[in-house]
Amino acid sequence: MDQSALPPHVLIFPLPFQGPVNSMFKIAELLCLSGFHITILLTDYIYNRLQRHSTFHSRFQNYPWLHVETISDGLQEDHPRSVARIMEVFDSLKSITKKLFKEMLISGGLSSETRRPLTCIIADGALGFVCDVADEIGIPVIYSRTVSPCSLWVFFCLPKLIEADELLFEGNDLDPLIKSVPGMEGFLRRRDLPSWCRSGDLSDPIISILKMEGEENPRARGLILNTFEELERPILSHIRTVCPNLYTIGPQHAHLKTKLAAAATPYSLSSNSLWEEDKSCITWLDAQQSKSVIYVSFGSLTMMTRDQLMEFWHGLVNSGKRFLWVIRPDSVAGKDWESQIPKEISEGTRERGYIVGWAPQEEVLGHPAVGGFLTHSGWNSTLESIAAGVPMICWPYFADQQVNSRYVGEVWKLGLDIKDTCDRAIVEKAVKDLMEVRKEEFLEKANQMAKLAKESVSEGGLSYSNLNRLIEDIRLMSGTTHD
Repeated sequence: MDQSALPPHVLIFPLPFQGPVNSMFKIAELLCLSGFHITILLTDYIYNRLQRHSTFHSRFQNYPWLHVETISDGLQEDHPRSVARIMEVFDSLKSITKKLFKEMLISGGLSSETRRPLTCIIADGALGFVCDVADEIGIPVIYSRTVSPCSLWVFFCLPKLIEADELLFEGNDLDPLIKSVPGMEGFLRRRDLPSWCRSGDLSDPIISILKMEGEENPRARGLILNTFEELERPILSHIRTVCPNLYTIGPQHAHLKTKLAAAATPYSLSSNSLWEEDKSCITWLDAQQSKSVIYVSFGSLTMMTRDQLMEFWHGLVNSGKRFLWVIRPDSVAGKDWESQIPKEISEGTRERGYIVGWAPQEEVLGHPAVGGFLTHSGWNSTLESIAAGVPMICWPYFADQQVNSRYVGEVWKLGLDIKDTCDRAIVEKAVKDLMEVRKEEFLEKANQMAKLAKESVSEGGLSYSNLNRLIEDIRLMSGTTHD
């Protein structure tokens, strides 16, 4: 068979954590719908977790040209791969996975009689070694960033922050404004910098990685961002000074739903989750009044102390509002917290609350009973909330989440930012403000932004057009054109 007549073949390589994997799966599906052959490269650890807890195989049965390959991340099976030990993950990927990745590409095992050699690689922009390997072999690379563009711009500006001595500050005063991030001079405070920028140690290896990303990302043919122009236009114009070829195709989950609906393909809210979803929470939500429930989830990596858990729990119960709370099995330090729950909390939860180990989040946020979201401000969660028109209370944990929460509260006015506090009175007040006192104000802003998100991924919208441009650019890389 003349392989030049075969569809383009794209390798998609996500960073091996829940959020990035979820985002890159969406890109894979969007490209499959364009007739591309897709190989998703997952680490063995991620693949095994998905096998145990998700329904991703059944979800991908609609895509006969989607293929999954696995690769070692170089760590022992029992390694926690937690935030506290994230540098070990990055070090192992660079020292061990990079070599295995090169061997995989050189071997030719990814192509066959019916699947042409790789047209291009779409890799997470935090995997800097991908460009090194691909350039050596001669395969074009497009990076995808699954963090927010507003935080990415802060990462890109780290050299300016260091030069201006804005990363080395004395004492605990976190409210002074940061002046060295163009476009954010009027509202970005020390406390809104990514968590890793607070150490005061410029030799911190995470700082080195973030600086490297700013140098690395412009090497690719383009940069895919999970956002829409109407949400982040001012910051996107700054990012284009470094990476001119941006493909803003978000919100990706909403874009995928729109494409599947247009193709009359049944959309399944099946799971790509590393935890088993408890669907009983949907039945519970079905019995609640419209916009009466605040959904609480701090994502796949956040760790809490028992004291923090209790402050949130008291605050939620004392607010008098109904709540659906995701408490991951591994999310609270120590094992004894379940046997030490005060009576008033237990009773308040029985009356107004529902707790699960993991929830089908897209489905929950789209449920008519949900009127607010207490979130860690991960970028997938933030965009899912924006697309669903659900206002937020933000309690960020790490990485891009500090910047995201500032944007939600101060720039987009879509909710409240309570970072750096964990006090039951503050939680209670924030929940009441979001769900009652300022409910109409926040819902109006959230609905306006949800409308813009929907328009962007619809035919004629900017995200819709940018996806088409990405598809055509990949076709050009492979020497094929659309019939």
